[in-house]
Amino acid sequence: MIEQFFHAIYGTAPEVVVRAPGRVNLIGEHTDYNDGFVLPAAIDRSIGFAGRKRADRLVRVHSIDFDGSVEFNLEDIQKDGKNSWSNYIRGVSKYLEEDGHRLSGADMVFGGDVPREAGLSSSAAVEVGTAAFWKNLLHLDVDPVYLVKLSRKAENQFVGVPCGIMDQFISALGRENHALFLDCRDLIYRHVPLRDNVKIVVCNSGVKRALAQSEYEVRLNQCRQAVAQIASTGLAVKSLRDLAPADLEAARSVLSGILFRRARHVVTENHRVLAAVKVLESGDIERFGQLMNASHESLRDDYEVSSKELDVLVELAWKQPGVLGARMTGAGFGGCTVNLVRQDAAEAFAEAVRRGYEDALGLKAEIYICKASQGALSA
Repeated sequence: MIEQFFHAIYGTAPEVVVRAPGRVNLIGEHTDYNDGFVLPAAIDRSIGFAGRKRADRLVRVHSIDFDGSVEFNLEDIQKDGKNSWSNYIRGVSKYLEEDGHRLSGADMVFGGDVPREAGLSSSAAVEVGTAAFWKNLLHLDVDPVYLVKLSRKAENQFVGVPCGIMDQFISALGRENHALFLDCRDLIYRHVPLRDNVKIVVCNSGVKRALAQSEYEVRLNQCRQAVAQIASTGLAVKSLRDLAPADLEAARSVLSGILFRRARHVVTENHRVLAAVKVLESGDIERFGQLMNASHESLRDDYEVSSKELDVLVELAWKQPGVLGARMTGAGFGGCTVNLVRQDAAEAFAEAVRRGYEDALGLKAEIYICKASQGALSA
């Protein structure tokens, strides 16, 4: 499909075609910017790129999803205030150039089926897809983790959106039928097997995450405040990741109620991720689902980033046959829930939740039955 679009626009076949998947985080929410642990999976929805080299230094890009085209010169890459979708591609290209990787001009088409503004990391897929495109087109001898870091830099510094590194990491290095355990402090990672008789079902609330960006920054600052106040007691702590639950309880007196609850979510969520890895590796998928449920309750009550719509979706999910676990995923205040469902129950689950959500709130949920897929830069 992406090859056909390229041929229709540029009148020739592409030299390179790559795909970068979206992702869903199974457990480990709001832990990444606290140097913590996460367990995402790449999903079988992706952004595809097709392109070929040009003889000059001009990059021409057509977005299928936005039905628009831009061009920029590699000699002077500037942010585009009008076609903001192009800034992810511009940023990755700019930082590759700055690092000494001389790029050629290129004609490029991209597009795919990762829903935008749903918390499934369509932006990371574009960044990682751009990095994979340049790597394959120009045969760059670069480490995948370097490209992950560069993709995150493009979003943080060029696009101007603060984010952790999880989204780019899993889009690049996911593995089919596996989740990926990532230590966000030192970037040590390993793949954790997911049984092939379960499906990852993503329920999109249809509610745009209007508060997510501003509240994300509020939570980030609250976590930093909690760390500073706990450190004032003499405890050696650089981030909430360094705390055991007993440490947090011992420092409770120096924290306001709200800071204690924010810290409690992060500390307990980190421990849930570590427990989740162990139970998945032992094959105890039922216990893994229980940890997902506990994660949602913590996000709802202690971190306060859920919403009425997300809670309705999760509570509907908990009632369905074949569901193992359900929770909100992503920044919160809208977007999606993630559900682990037995394969033979997935279709009935999706229909029951879709119908129940519309009956309860008069809203339509888009539901995607997914499996864990390969990353753009995985071997």
